[in-house]
Amino acid sequence: MSDISHIPILNNISKGPSKDQVRRYLRGFWITYAAVILLIVLFFIAVAYGVFGKMPTFVELENPKSNLATEVISVDGKLLGKYYIENRSNTHYQDLSPNAINALIATEDARFEEHSGIDVRAIFRVFWGMLTGSSKGGGSTITQQLAKNLFPRKQDRTFMETVMIKFKEWITAIKLERNYSKEEILAMYLNTVDFGSQSYGIKSAAKTYFNKEPAELTVEEAAVLIGTLKAPTWFSPVRNPERALDRRNVVLGQMEKYDYITRAEYDSVTKLPIDMENYRIQDHTTGIATYFREYLRMVLNEWCANHPKEDGTPYNLYRDGLKVYTTINYKMQEYAEKSVNEYLGKELQPSFFAHWKGVPSAPFEFDKEVQRKEIDNLMISAMRRTDRYAHLKSDNWSDADILKDFKVPTKMKVFSWRGVIDTVLTPLDSIRYYKFFLQSGLMSMDPHTGQVRAYVGGIDYRFFQYDHVKLSKRQVGSTFKPFLYTLAMQEGESPCARYPNVQPVIDMGNGQVWAPENSSEDRRGQQVTLKWALANSNNWVSGQLIKKYSPKAVVAMAHKMGVTSDIPAVYSIALGSCDISLYEMVGAMSVFANKGMYVEPIFITRIEDKNGNVLQNFAPKSQEAISEETAWLMIQLMKGVVEAGTSIRLRYKYGFDNQIAGKTGTTQNQSDGWFMGITPDLVTGVWTGCEDRAAHFRSITLGQGANMALPIWALYMQKVYADPSLHISKRDFDPLKKPLDVDLDCDESASAPSTPVKGKKKKKQTVNEDEF
Repeated sequence: MSDISHIPILNNISKGPSKDQVRRYLRGFWITYAAVILLIVLFFIAVAYGVFGKMPTFVELENPKSNLATEVISVDGKLLGKYYIENRSNTHYQDLSPNAINALIATEDARFEEHSGIDVRAIFRVFWGMLTGSSKGGGSTITQQLAKNLFPRKQDRTFMETVMIKFKEWITAIKLERNYSKEEILAMYLNTVDFGSQSYGIKSAAKTYFNKEPAELTVEEAAVLIGTLKAPTWFSPVRNPERALDRRNVVLGQMEKYDYITRAEYDSVTKLPIDMENYRIQDHTTGIATYFREYLRMVLNEWCANHPKEDGTPYNLYRDGLKVYTTINYKMQEYAEKSVNEYLGKELQPSFFAHWKGVPSAPFEFDKEVQRKEIDNLMISAMRRTDRYAHLKSDNWSDADILKDFKVPTKMKVFSWRGVIDTVLTPLDSIRYYKFFLQSGLMSMDPHTGQVRAYVGGIDYRFFQYDHVKLSKRQVGSTFKPFLYTLAMQEGESPCARYPNVQPVIDMGNGQVWAPENSSEDRRGQQVTLKWALANSNNWVSGQLIKKYSPKAVVAMAHKMGVTSDIPAVYSIALGSCDISLYEMVGAMSVFANKGMYVEPIFITRIEDKNGNVLQNFAPKSQEAISEETAWLMIQLMKGVVEAGTSIRLRYKYGFDNQIAGKTGTTQNQSDGWFMGITPDLVTGVWTGCEDRAAHFRSITLGQGANMALPIWALYMQKVYADPSLHISKRDFDPLKKPLDVDLDCDESASAPSTPVKGKKKKKQTVNEDEF
């Protein structure tokens, strides 16, 4: 072999790098590597500390600024409705169905339990897919998606902004994983996502699509909801049912792939259709207790304005996620609404239509000479109360032009008891159409606590938005007589005290006299007891009582028992000529069942913030209105109304055999029908009539309170008594601790007829009912 050592280059190659060179190379490599790592660490630290833009704080992570709906909750823990900008409500992990959790993980993040916020394997899979053109899903974890949902991206952003946002989301995801459990992250995610149909969060979505709580979702229902998350409108089971079905089955396939369901379950469930029978978009015009929720909304807006948060700003009913716990019982509210709809829709309204069929002035009764003019005046007056008129007037339309507009045929939806009708009517004709419909109000309360259990303000809030419980005041007719009789009992009268059944004639001065009429000739001219007189709603005895005790004293008694409306101190109030709300009447009648104590009706027990902190508790005001003895005597008197008086049909037609105290009421021209029903555990009042007092039945047989209002009370109480979970007993009223030495068994036959009152006799009516 030749000696090549004399060639310098070859000599260096053969020897390789020296140890010093190797050390330098390694040092340079590790310095570079460390520098890169340090730069990356510093970069992420800088991002985390907001050098490249604000990052959410830990407090913000716990309290994201999302719009949370205020929830209205019944006394038995059910959701009555919400007030919201976004229909969003939060729920806890323990209240979620495992089916929803499994569907979410299987579809969105199969390795959720294994990673710490960022799935490196999924990220490399995405990069590889981008290089090879074979993308197989996204790389974002559920935690990253939560970070994105909590802090949405801007729409108009540059590429570098997008990259920076992605880094921020990674850091936020890591923060979330460090500070929350996996269960909390899943719940937070499902609380923030949009499911479409104005439903944000799974609690709202479960209610909207299936009328269920999140814990009640079945496998197929959970798969439908999780499936919509990819594109809420595109996969909507309402707008695009076929796509939604395919998407649901994809989710079910993922659940089968990751062993959340078996193959047999998958085969079975994928054959099922999507059941949207219970789909309801939640707003204040639909659902249960609509009139109550609207009244409550006004109360809560005032409460929010007067109750600042810690930062000094007032609570917002539509954004702050308040929880309002009400006194309404969900079942009793359902029974009340069903009873109103059942009687009015199936019996009374058809009778009203038939009653007015073929009458040109229907549903008004005017003298022919003034008929046309009066009806036109009523229609113009009603037109001026509409929203349409208000909008046109605000646009500076003249009354003449507005009237022309109201005579132009327009497409519209109108109410009917068979369902909403699409039709073409002039707005003026639609007003006349609605004049035919009878309305009703019902309020039911616990007389001992003041808590209102049911509140029905009308027949359909979508079309008739006037509240006939709290806001409407109508003539109360003979339901006012218990105030007069209470005064008599308090002044020492007894139920068996006797008065002549003759017409009183009262001189009111200025040459005017007041002489009430009776609607019945029963026992005319005889001595009758107060018990008989109240049971049969006798106007002549009531006239004698108010003459004896004075109108002013009767007004004072009504106010003491809780009536707040202004009552004129005139003799005609003995027959109920004054206007009082159903809310006031039920509260006042509860005094009898509550042993003389007036308890103000209340609707709210407490209000909490979104974190469950109690902001205010509510308790009713109470005061002694009458003595316990007087209250007990009135109960005995009003029992007679049911046993043998104007409410006797509760016995023979509706089959009630328990102790009930009650009073019917009918106003002039049968414009208003009332019934107040009192039991030991529940006091319920019902009013029925048309919105316009000029529209009414023309006969006392159909238009009396015993026919217009009492049946609704009866149907409601039948349902209440049939439900043992409500604990409304059929017990008798409590006896007095110290028995009164008062005779209650009045022997009516012992009264010999007195000399009949001279004058023209009326034709005896077959129906003995009260009339103003």
